[in-house]
Amino acid sequence: EEKRLGTIEFLLTLPITPLQAILGKFIASWIFLIVVILGSFPMVITVNLLGSPDNGVILAGYIGCFFLAGTYLAIVCLASALTKNQVIAFIFSIMICLLLNLLGFPPILDLVGRWIGTQGIEVMAGFSVLSHFDGFQKGILDSRDVIYFVSISVFSLFATGVVLRGHRAG
Repeated sequence: EEKRLGTIEFLLTLPITPLQAILGKFIASWIFLIVVILGSFPMVITVNLLGSPDNGVILAGYIGCFFLAGTYLAIVCLASALTKNQVIAFIFSIMICLLLNLLGFPPILDLVGRWIGTQGIEVMAGFSVLSHFDGFQKGILDSRDVIYFVSISVFSLFATGVVLRGHRAG
């Protein structure tokens, strides 16, 4: 959108590095998403008043949602930097996020498993958002899952920086 409106030139001429601009926009957007997710917290209070749920599982689910939102947001930042049109960026980011979901979808794994074998399925599922989010849904905070979400986010933001540096250079 900034390319279309012509504000990208203003942003790139500010005395900040592209990394600072990317991280500033990412962190602001991520905080907004966290606030939106926390809008469901009254349900947690209601459930606790009406019963006795496992609050550890609920907390882990919230933490997983925060990481998942950050990962998807970083992918959207990359898609937005790669294209000039918001609609194309939206479709491109939806395709990437869908691909990351489908890599761990059991019917897809069964279908592809015929050709790539058991080890191939494990590698393919290792790239899936579903397999890494599953632990959070069960209340398990596994460092491998956190590293997965952080690494996808960092890679996407790094690639966004590379794309923006390319725009600045030429």
